[in-house]
This record gives sequence, C-alpha cells and structure tokens, in this order.
Amino acid sequence: MLDLKHSNTSLPEVHETIDTSTSGKGWRKVLAFLGPAYLVSVGYMDPGNWATDIAGGSQFGYSLIWVLLMSNLMAVLLQSLSARLGIVRGRDLAQASRETYSRPVNLALYFLAEIAIAACDLAEVLGMAIGLNLLFHIPLLWGVCITVLDTFLLLFLINFGMRKMEAFIIALIAIIGLSFFAEMLFAQPDLGEVVKGFVPSMPNEAALYIAIGIIGATVMPHNLYLHSSLVQTRKFNRSSKEIRKAIRYNIFDSVIALNLAFFVNAAILVLAASTFFKNGMYEVAEIQDAHKFLEPLLGSKMAPALFAIALIASGQSSTLTGTLAGQIVMEGYLRLRIAPWIRRLLTRMIAIIPALITIFYFGEAATGKLLILSQVILSLQLGFAVIPLIHFVSDKSKMKEFVIPVYVRIAAWLSAIIIVGLNARLVYGQINDWLQSTEHPMVLWLTVVPIAGIACLLLLYITFRPLFKKIKHAKTQVPHLEAKDLVLTEPKPYRRIAVAVDFSKMDQLNISNAINQGGKKASYLLLHVVESAGALMMKQDIQDFEFRSDQKNMEKYVQDLKTKGYDASLKIGYGNPKKAIPELVNQFGADLLVMGAHGHRGFKDMILGTTVDVVRHRVHIPVLIVREENN
Repeated sequence: MLDLKHSNTSLPEVHETIDTSTSGKGWRKVLAFLGPAYLVSVGYMDPGNWATDIAGGSQFGYSLIWVLLMSNLMAVLLQSLSARLGIVRGRDLAQASRETYSRPVNLALYFLAEIAIAACDLAEVLGMAIGLNLLFHIPLLWGVCITVLDTFLLLFLINFGMRKMEAFIIALIAIIGLSFFAEMLFAQPDLGEVVKGFVPSMPNEAALYIAIGIIGATVMPHNLYLHSSLVQTRKFNRSSKEIRKAIRYNIFDSVIALNLAFFVNAAILVLAASTFFKNGMYEVAEIQDAHKFLEPLLGSKMAPALFAIALIASGQSSTLTGTLAGQIVMEGYLRLRIAPWIRRLLTRMIAIIPALITIFYFGEAATGKLLILSQVILSLQLGFAVIPLIHFVSDKSKMKEFVIPVYVRIAAWLSAIIIVGLNARLVYGQINDWLQSTEHPMVLWLTVVPIAGIACLLLLYITFRPLFKKIKHAKTQVPHLEAKDLVLTEPKPYRRIAVAVDFSKMDQLNISNAINQGGKKASYLLLHVVESAGALMMKQDIQDFEFRSDQKNMEKYVQDLKTKGYDASLKIGYGNPKKAIPELVNQFGADLLVMGAHGHRGFKDMILGTTVDVVRHRVHIPVLIVREENN
C-alpha cells in the first residue's frame, strides 16, 4: 500500500501518455482525442443493462424505449460534464470532492462509490457466468468462480499502453454491436410500434421499478469518476484555445460512443419486445430464458450463440473499466494506492460472495432478479456523484472561463432532479411496503429507516450547502503542499553500505555503484538470500549444495574487495528475500542499500515477485536501485 501524499495525478501510470500535439490537424487531431468515452460506454452495455432491458421489453413491450432515450441523453450530458472537469481542472471527480468537502463527508461519498462499483461488478460476474453457461454449458457456480481469473487481464492490457487498451475495448464493443445487429435482422421488429415507444408512458408501479433499473444501468455513478480521469491521458497545450478544442472533441467522443451504447440497449429491449412480449411471454426476465427462447422464436441457431458471445464480451469489457474506476475512487478519496490486481481481486470477491449465496440457496433462476437489483442499487448512488459534479463544473472560481453555461446548468439540474426524484419515490414505496408486510416493523425502524434518513441528509447537505455558504476550498492543490525556499546542507558521506548480490551480471554494477558512493572509507556488507525450500524450512541449519555454492561465491566477492583495499564482509539470509534483506540491512546498521532492478513487470511481477518494491518500504535508509546498462 502506498500513500499518495506526493502524487496528485489521476491514474498516474497512464497520465498524459498520449500526446495529441503531434497528431496533426483535422480528423487526425479529433481521432487523437477519441477513446475515453468508449471505455466509459462499455459500462452502459454491461450484463446489468441486459437484465433490465430484457425485463422491460418482455413485460411492457416497446413502451419503455423512451426511458432508454432519456437515460442516454442524461448520460451524454453528465459524461461531458465529467470530461470537462478532468480537462479544465486536471482533477477527477474523487479528487475534486476530496479538495472540497470535509473528511466525514468524503468518507461517506467514498463508501457509496465503492458500493456502486461492487454492484456493477456483481452484474459483470453474473453476466460472465451466464454467458459461459450458455455457450459452454458450464454450471453457474463454476462460472462465477472462473470470473476470478479475469482480474489479471487489466495488468496485461495497461502495460501495453492506453491506446492498445482502448483498441481492445472497441473490439469488444464491435462484437456486441454486430451481434445485436444480426439479432435485429432475425427478429424483424414492428417499426411503427418501436416509434410509439418513444412517447413517454409508465404502465404501472412495476414498470417504474424497471425504469429506475434502466436509469441506474445507463447512467452509472462510477463512470463519472472514470471519465474525468481518462480524459487526462491526453497531453495537449494548456492554452485557452486548446482547452476549448479538447472539451469539444471529448463531447464529440461522448456523443458517438454513448449513442452506440444506446443502440445496443435499444436493440436488446426491442429484441425482447418483438419476440417475448409479442408472443405473450411476459415473464421472460432471465437472460438464460431469453437465450433459450431465441432459437425457436427466430428460427435461427445463430441467434442464441451470438447472444451468448455478446454477453461474454460485455461482461469482460465492463470488468476492465470497473477496475480502473475502483482505483480512481480509492486514490482520489483516500490517497491510497494498492496494486491493481489486489484491488481487482478484492472488488471481485465482494461481488462473488452474494452471487454464490444467491445461486446456492435460491437457484439459478434468481440471478435475473439479482441483476436488476444491482442496477437499482447503482441508480440509488447516482445522486451522490451527479450533484457534486454539477457544483464543481458550475464553480467559476475554479473553472474560470470554462464554467458551464446557464442552459447546461439547468439541463444538468433537471437530470439530477429526475434521478433523485425517481429514486426517492422508489425508496419510500419500498420501505412502506416492508413496514406494512412485516410482523416486526421495529426492526426496520431501527435499521433501514435510519440508514435512509442519513443518506437523505447527506444528499441534502451536498446539494444545498454550496448554495448558501461558499465551500472553503483548499489553499493548495491537495495533496501537494506549497514549495518552500531550499536550504541546502552538505550531505553526510555514507559509511556503512549494504549491497544485495545474486551472482548475476548485475553484481558488477551493484558493487561498482556502492563503491562510488562510499569509497575506501566506508564498510561494505555483501548480502545474499538462499531461497531454496530447504533454506525456507531450516534457515541457518541448511547445508545443501545451493547454500555451499552461494557461500563460496560470496567469499570470493569479499576477498576480491579486500585485495583492492576495501573493508568488506558478507552475510547470508534464508527464505523470503523480502523479509531477509531488510533484517540483514538493519542488523548491519547500514546507511545506504544498493540493489539491482528486477528488470521485469506485469505478469512476471506476479510470478517472480517484486523484491525491490517491498524492501524499500521496510528499510528506513536511502535505497539505490541500479538498472542494467544498455549498450
């Protein structure tokens, strides 16, 4: 775990890695900015969307298409505001919140953001498991467990650079889009009825629940955090003219990407309406049922296969963006960074547990309801991300000339009112139903009602406080402090230098660099760790061939140094070098440690380990990391 007190960039590993200034003019310039919205858009077509779209289409025909359109328009607006925040202020939404609100409020917002990410990941886990079940007949329980493996995919992709990852995501989107284009050709929907679906209507209370699920599945809170960070991967001239261009290009990016997502969602709903609703199959809310009925209703064996392939692609692509969003939220609110694979594994385990419990106790048929519930949970978190975002981009003191116009502000607040209003109605109705149907209402009054009340107060606080009392902004750009005048002192020479050796070609460089630091006045300790299984168990009692060979090599190094006039000694550790090296260094009382860089990253880090990174956090002295010279 790393404290980010000394870093204020969002997703630092890819920050400003794409230089748009060298991309030329015209369409080349536009294309250089395209990409972030496509990564965001995959969250708008994840398995959770499928569940709400299938349920809406099978139960209410084409009548909820207008909800999809309204959600998409709100999504384009809010995502463009998120991009504007990242471009103008160089802050993601989590960082801006941390700089603005008090610690208790930020902790509450962080907790809610994590709930949203976990709910989204739950949908992806179930979607992937269902897709594997449909395509390869793998049981859902096993499918859920297999989804743990995709936690490592992001590690491979992010090492290839942002452009490669964007290309991979766009390829997955293409698979989803082409699959549903083919499905539409098979389904042959009634275009007249489709057009009528764009007229606003709400058939009943059940339709409201599905509609709120559609909104939650479309305008996802974690996507607002993600977009404000991803736009910062583009490097450009920070002049007013270039900032305006960047804002314009990213709006263009959002419109194209999110309209593609709208096409996919509309296609799923229309497919459900033109097959299930049309044939009187109003209860088809499960993805598995939808897959099963496609072949007999459409008369094509390709239809269910395309459906399953698209489902797997949507789950996998959404997994990647969920990982990035989780990293952004944790680093932004808490200024804590953990290894991406650990972060991914934690989020995935949180999602897997309810999925396994549901399948084990309630059966595979309950997965559809769990998917829709996950999207309603997402919708309930929306207000806590949308309202701060609107305040931030409306703040002229921070946004300067790039503050959003009044008409955009009105549209944004209308979107927020619709989202919060629908959610408030749903929560009130649900709690009321529970109170009337339970035999122990006091339990609800002591648990659910207070939680809902606290959430309501928090929402009111972040909504109205900026309107009546100017929020005190941090004097400095958190997390950095202001730079002070340098007072330079003569550095003390190193007198006790530890050098880690492993009998590779790096030893020559390590020892040479150590001598350059201390000269002949310093004492040198050469240390090596025997990592054999025997050494791990027997420690200093080990006398195997590896130990004897390593000791002989160490003695040769020490003798060579003494011959050249240096004060040298050796020490051998046993077992795990991450623990043994710091112990030996501290025992020696070293004031400098010299180590060779491991020379690998990504998947090799997981297999071979990252000794340097762990050791430097366990010693309290400078660490000189030597890299291999390139000839």
